[in-house]
Amino acid sequence: MDAIIYNQQGKESERFPLPEEFFALPWNADLVHQVVTVMAANGRQNSAYAKDRSAVSGGGAKPWRQKGTGRARHGSSRSPIWSGGGVTHGPTRLRDYRRNLTKKMRAKALFTLLSQKWRDNEILLAQRPELSEPKTKTAQTFIDKLAAIPGFAPLNYRTGKRALFIYAEDGDAIRRSFANIPQVAVALARDVSLLDVINYRFIVLLEPAKIVDALSVRARHQGSATKPPAKKTLTAVK
Repeated sequence: MDAIIYNQQGKESERFPLPEEFFALPWNADLVHQVVTVMAANGRQNSAYAKDRSAVSGGGAKPWRQKGTGRARHGSSRSPIWSGGGVTHGPTRLRDYRRNLTKKMRAKALFTLLSQKWRDNEILLAQRPELSEPKTKTAQTFIDKLAAIPGFAPLNYRTGKRALFIYAEDGDAIRRSFANIPQVAVALARDVSLLDVINYRFIVLLEPAKIVDALSVRARHQGSATKPPAKKTLTAVK
């Protein structure tokens, strides 16, 4: 399964055999949905809180005597039926939304989504731009060149989440160069998550060989059902 690697000018440079273990898995909507749901739940902040009658201030004394006033009997103004009283069955910070998810499921869902994006022509392989220092202008020029490739024109749209650039290592200059471009984001290959991939339409792999190596390490450490691929070599485009 060969893929074309584009250089910094948006021209075809070489070919790279993508491993089927990461980019040719069948679509599994149930698995992807389950992993996305669990990851969203695990990231949920439990900040909703309402005071019950034990947490409301005041109300220590009985509002009026039990009998002889002609009014209904009450023991405390903290009662939920009083204005300013406690809330009945309100939200508390004790609720835990976290759910368990195996590492194998996380890895398999990520590779499944990458495979689907490859079939949808939403993955682009490119050489890493030469950035001796952080420079937004150089990063924007690089995006302009990639947007000229047929099928990838939306890379240059100024709204929405258009592209996620994945790099392998030493990405400080890359991160700072792309930081001021609103429609794109960058992520380290060893840290990229399913939510990162699913939130952006296009995925740009910078230095694909190193990224495949990083994915292989993740597959071994996370117990993925896929076998790490053999070492791949590049072939020049004639």
